[in-house]
Amino acid sequence: MAMSNLYSKISTKPVKRSQDNMAVSQTNAWMNAETLNNGSLSLSPPHVVSQRESLQVMQPASAPGSPPSSPCVSPIGPPGTLDPNWQASKPTVRERNAAMFNNDLMADISSVFFAMFYGGLAECKDEIEVPDVEPSAFLTLLKYLYCDEIQLEADTVLATLYVAKKYIVPHLARACVNYLETSLTAKNACLLLSQSRLFEEPELMQRCWEVIDAQAEMALKSEGFVDIDMSTLESVLGRETLNCKEMNLLEAALNWAAAECGRREIEPTPQNKRAVLGNALYLIRIPTMTLEEFANGAAQVCHRFQSCAYRSNQWRYRGRCDSIQFSVDRRIFVVGFGLYGSSNGAADYSVKIELKRLGRVLAENNTKFFSDGSSNTFHVYFDNPIQIEPESFYTASAILDGGELSYFGQEGMSEVTVGQVTFQFQCSSESTNGTGVQGGQIPELIFYGPSHDEH
Repeated sequence: MAMSNLYSKISTKPVKRSQDNMAVSQTNAWMNAETLNNGSLSLSPPHVVSQRESLQVMQPASAPGSPPSSPCVSPIGPPGTLDPNWQASKPTVRERNAAMFNNDLMADISSVFFAMFYGGLAECKDEIEVPDVEPSAFLTLLKYLYCDEIQLEADTVLATLYVAKKYIVPHLARACVNYLETSLTAKNACLLLSQSRLFEEPELMQRCWEVIDAQAEMALKSEGFVDIDMSTLESVLGRETLNCKEMNLLEAALNWAAAECGRREIEPTPQNKRAVLGNALYLIRIPTMTLEEFANGAAQVCHRFQSCAYRSNQWRYRGRCDSIQFSVDRRIFVVGFGLYGSSNGAADYSVKIELKRLGRVLAENNTKFFSDGSSNTFHVYFDNPIQIEPESFYTASAILDGGELSYFGQEGMSEVTVGQVTFQFQCSSESTNGTGVQGGQIPELIFYGPSHDEH
């Protein structure tokens, strides 16, 4: 969850005496953070909260019993407050007030505020801007410091944790971490892992890893995964104990890269995705993926028919060969073919596929596929990709064995362009079952190579 740039201004004014209220110095005026006006937090006088460009905290003015008026002069604290971070060790208002009893030190709520107002590097001006804090999280911090109340919500807990860390309020930070641990799921584990690394919370980090390891596929597909930082992405991609396939990691990395291109305001082209991933891509164990997995995720498909059909007396298979020749204008790698299946209900097919060049067999595979009776194509693959050089004709062949009639392609095209690759088709003398340029089997060539975005 990215921190949003919401801002507010907190200013102080002198407190007037009244019959109902005891006059107090500015910096010790208690804030009433319980009154809400139209959904926004309202502090009772003398404090005002309003939206503006940045969160501004007014320096405390000089008053009887308060520190010197110069914001650059450090007051002298009483015994018990010599530790510059004494506030962090006192989790309750009672303990902080006990330390403040009969004490002129007025920056009582946070050692960071004390440093901002009176430290050696204090800013010598009336207003101190806090541009990186959400107003809602800041008010949660103040309500805890002044009222001992912690009210955390899912939408603001990370922002509150950031504020608690920034102003060294460890008890509030611990409450935020506990809240996150109880709300941890596979859908937010990756994002919380990224934040726990940022906030240096090892226990939360370990809990996140336990969830991610056990439910890796769901965690990688979560919306928050694309928002993690590069360091966390590399940790996830390189982890050895994830319960998922390597293909899931590749898909998650590509989704993250697309989102990163958006953050950098560049087009999510393959080149830009590759550039933003950098060396993280090498953490994906691509050699462990099956050819079918890789082809389904990264391959392109050349469709050479514009339509398909079936008739009552064809297309039959009796061990005859369906074959087509093709060439390309740039180097590609063919990984398999798409074939038509039964036009008369579900059926199983055995098939031998081959790829030749000048009569020499480059690759072959005996495999099977199940046809569900639809006109869809069914993919079959070689054991390894086959490199196809440009400007040379290759022969794709398939010998099917199945008892049912099948669909066949028609309105074939002699030239097809897929991305940056142009295919040329011509009839093959080895085709003995009727397949040619205009119609027949082998409607698809499955390959990977240059995409339409590459130049």
